[in-house]
Amino acid sequence: MATLEFITFASFSLFVIINPFSSIPAFLAITPGESAAERIGAARNASLIAAAILIIFALTGQVLFAALGITIPALQIAGGILLFAIAYEMLRAPDMKVRLNPEEKQIAAEKDDVTVTPLAIPLLCGPGSISTVIILQSQAKTYANNIALIACIPVVYVACFLVLRFAANRADRLNPILIRILKRLMGLIFAVIAVQFVINGVSSLPFILNAIGH
Repeated sequence: MATLEFITFASFSLFVIINPFSSIPAFLAITPGESAAERIGAARNASLIAAAILIIFALTGQVLFAALGITIPALQIAGGILLFAIAYEMLRAPDMKVRLNPEEKQIAAEKDDVTVTPLAIPLLCGPGSISTVIILQSQAKTYANNIALIACIPVVYVACFLVLRFAANRADRLNPILIRILKRLMGLIFAVIAVQFVINGVSSLPFILNAIGH
């Protein structure tokens, strides 16, 4: 895959899977009573933390999985199934859960700082994005692609921060219907990417099995 094509695919995949639009309701719910400036500060710090975590997994994920004896096709298939399950929930639910259960929302409301938990983890950096970045790293066949993947992670989180900053500044004027449409659209694209991950994993199985057989 050409470097420019890989950058486009990786950036788009990560943005869709992180899906900051679906985090907006939770973001506003866990920052009650805070000013727009305080919400923007929390979004900025959470985006920085999430980006750092994802870069760490992009650099070490394959080594960790190799140490555990997990193959890339297995990760692709499992990651694709996981992502499709998330996409299915996004598509079928009229009002998708804001990614926090009642207990988590109560804890978040009582905490002085929600930057690390639950805003950075799991809202902006969860199992779906971690699985995706490891799979993307496995598909980076050249040194340039590997550098491009690391570089596109902060770019994606800058975009996520801009979405949350807009929500913080427009908290009283956001149209719930528009947010719902954006979540459905992201869910559809999410499902397509998940299916592609599974296809890639299944197509690699004959090669892996033949190698083991020999």
